[in-house]
Amino acid sequence: MRHRIFGEDGNADLVFVMGWGNRWTHENVSWLIGTLTDAGYRVHAFELPTNIDDFKADWLEPIAEYVVDLEGYQLLGHSAGALVAQALDGADNHVYLSPWWGYSESYPKPLLDAVSTLPTTFPCLPIGEMDRDALGEKATDHQLATMPRWVSPAFVRETRRAQSELLTIDHDAVVFCSLRDPVVSLAPIGERVPADHVVLYDGGHELFSSASRDRHVETLLAALEDGADAVEDTDDADDKEPVPA
Repeated sequence: MRHRIFGEDGNADLVFVMGWGNRWTHENVSWLIGTLTDAGYRVHAFELPTNIDDFKADWLEPIAEYVVDLEGYQLLGHSAGALVAQALDGADNHVYLSPWWGYSESYPKPLLDAVSTLPTTFPCLPIGEMDRDALGEKATDHQLATMPRWVSPAFVRETRRAQSELLTIDHDAVVFCSLRDPVVSLAPIGERVPADHVVLYDGGHELFSSASRDRHVETLLAALEDGADAVEDTDDADDKEPVPA
């Protein structure tokens, strides 16, 4: 797992667990990290390996061991990074971007059940089209060209197991998501997070690749600093629409 610190002179620590396939060299990920460092954060960014055969050993434990040495930090997790982040201890506030707490309905459960039983770690399963419609209008050619395209049956098995063992989400957590997200299921979000802690944005799977991202920067930074207090009193009706369960 790759790890890098951005904004080492920042006055507060923020752990950013990136999504599957995200790289800090991707232009929109770099935009988000730059937004965080400009706000005064020392960003500890983690790139997840794109193929795993053990969720805890390959994804969770390296980050869990790292954050033990931080005296206090804010936690930001995107997609698969939010699946990891929900199991981490010690954060003051938890913000999740399009948390991958369940496979999208576009991946039928019988199919997932079947491939999970295959005894191989070889990435032989196509993930489907990941284009600008799926990710966001600002997704760049470089990002699209460098996105991985395959996962292994072991990856499916381990991520589904982790999703089935989700912890009780911190009551002060804030989630940013889109109703048009083709990657994640919205049901686990609706089941675990109060509707007034959910901020809806217009776009695909990645807030930072959406055309509406600038509109939500202030709310995102406020949620990192103040938790759910930052969104509970918002007057923006679009941000308070309930998430379907």
